[in-house]
Amino acid sequence: MLLTDLQLPDGHGVDLIRETRQRFPDTEIMVISILGDEESVISAITVGATGYLLKDAFPTDIAATVRDLVTGHSPISASIARFIVRRTQNTSEPPPGPALNTAKLTPREIDILWGIAKGFSYAEIASHLGLSRQTVPGHIKNIYRKLEVHTRGEAVFEAVQQGLIRL
Repeated sequence: MLLTDLQLPDGHGVDLIRETRQRFPDTEIMVISILGDEESVISAITVGATGYLLKDAFPTDIAATVRDLVTGHSPISASIARFIVRRTQNTSEPPPGPALNTAKLTPREIDILWGIAKGFSYAEIASHLGLSRQTVPGHIKNIYRKLEVHTRGEAVFEAVQQGLIRL
């Protein structure tokens, strides 16, 4: 688990997130920052942050938020979530890179991706879809591979960008 700001005395949090994601790919990474601008948010999520909270909206129960992150949720401040939704809805250009063939994801994977986007834990996704808890991580691994991402945040961002899901 890594809790970080983006403005660090000895460097930038995006660099720390990138290095942590490369060295410890299963680490949950939460950004807690006053920086809520487009560049900061997208940079942090793109390099591997799984949650992003603004300091002015940070909940008083830090432990509960950390537990949520560890159990599979992706805590994001409401204003950040709204910003991401608006940004992806207003995108008229195709995303950079090769276009994704949406047929690559199975209907079950899209259902699971929707659960990830809603912030559900693996157990909640499994219960809602009538799957065993052990089945969900296998589907998520396939989703990450097909979307060429490493975190829930990246998967949701790519899925919205590709038109696979709508928030």
